[in-house]
Amino acid sequence: MALLDEDRLFPVDGKTRDLARALYADIKDLPLISPHGHTDPRWFAEDQPFADPAQLFVTPDHYVFRMLCSQGVALADLGVPRVDGGPTETDGRKIWGLFAENYYLLAGTPSRMWLDHSFQHVFGIDRRLNAETADWYYDHIADCLAQPEFRPRALFKRFNIEAIATTEPATDDLRWHRMIRDSGWNGRVITAYRPDGVIDPDMAGFADNVALMGQQTGFDTATWAGYLDAHRARRAYFKEFGATSSDHGHASARTEDLPQNDAAALFQKALAGQCSPEEADIFRGHMLTEMARMSIEDGLVLQIHPGSRRNHSDEILRTFGRDKGFDIPGRTDYVTALRPLLNAVGMNRDLTVVLFTLDETSYARELAPLAGVYPCLRLGPAWWFHDSAEGMRRFREMTTETAGFYNTVGFNDDTRAFCSIPARHDVARRVDCTYLATLVATGRLAEDEAPGLAHQLSYGLAKRAYKL
Repeated sequence: MALLDEDRLFPVDGKTRDLARALYADIKDLPLISPHGHTDPRWFAEDQPFADPAQLFVTPDHYVFRMLCSQGVALADLGVPRVDGGPTETDGRKIWGLFAENYYLLAGTPSRMWLDHSFQHVFGIDRRLNAETADWYYDHIADCLAQPEFRPRALFKRFNIEAIATTEPATDDLRWHRMIRDSGWNGRVITAYRPDGVIDPDMAGFADNVALMGQQTGFDTATWAGYLDAHRARRAYFKEFGATSSDHGHASARTEDLPQNDAAALFQKALAGQCSPEEADIFRGHMLTEMARMSIEDGLVLQIHPGSRRNHSDEILRTFGRDKGFDIPGRTDYVTALRPLLNAVGMNRDLTVVLFTLDETSYARELAPLAGVYPCLRLGPAWWFHDSAEGMRRFREMTTETAGFYNTVGFNDDTRAFCSIPARHDVARRVDCTYLATLVATGRLAEDEAPGLAHQLSYGLAKRAYKL
């Protein structure tokens, strides 16, 4: 019995469903453009087998273990490592068994659809995961992972990935990207410049990170001019390894455009660890504008990922560290917050700024009107907690009337879970085809226009926006 319905996510109405099916059939096998994500470049550099099913599907995936945690399952029992090196479960079969016993908790979630897609299409499984089938699943997947065709590079080709971007800190040495390049493999794995650790005075080790960036570039990062030059040098270094974008995960979308003397003085306070919370926020905001100016110079697409209240649980942060499922969405202002940056560079056609949000209330009120008029702005896809069929539908319904389709950037999967990449793109393609079919069926789009738009939403817009 197939785990997935062939008509999943298509309309119930017969005529509209037929339209959606036809659109989907035309674009379902297009190559995958994955311009923003968090897969590990080491996988592709070393091309070693994945360790076991638990390490592939459970331990690294906060979408999975946060749900189990909400029902009282301990992260340590799922193999999530502690920052102090303390005891956690290391037996992959035990971790998998606990996951399987609690798999029912994911019913109705996008994670369930992604996982079932991976089980069925990647591993050829046709039975449901539960406590009774746990060992069979584990053995079957483990046997597959031991075969050459399930190594990272082989799966990359099988998934029909045309290009995938990883995300590295500004001070990363990019050794794995160098190893990929030197290997002669033709898979396109590129990096993206993530400078939060050298831009955010509130991040642990900020001053040390800035000093390291100075050592790497030869610029005196104890000075404002040297600090900016070091950023330019690191961005150029990342471009050598294929980077076409920078990525900024700030708590808010705040931007500032300070006089250079004021920015230099604030930078000195940041280095000395003397910034107030408000001053740190001002500095982050000013640096977004500086990054936008640098993007005009070097062509990197500027991605802004604001609105996550990160590490909500002090206990989890203290025990397990960052990115452990306790980042929570918050209200985000864009109209006021982005105005300094947009007044400085917003009309420049050589700049592309991709805006993401975790605040759906901003779609129609703020984001679509902004992207619908400023030449530099594009809207990123429904992201993170809204990377779901309903989230994608709401995004299209609330933004298209004002921003259109061509002020968006298609889909990107933003994932650490490698096997979920084709699943996530499949969901997005089905949802977009359904939306286009609905527009046709309700007389808002000519039927002969829909196939071209389906192609753009699935492939063309991402390729163009991210210069891939």
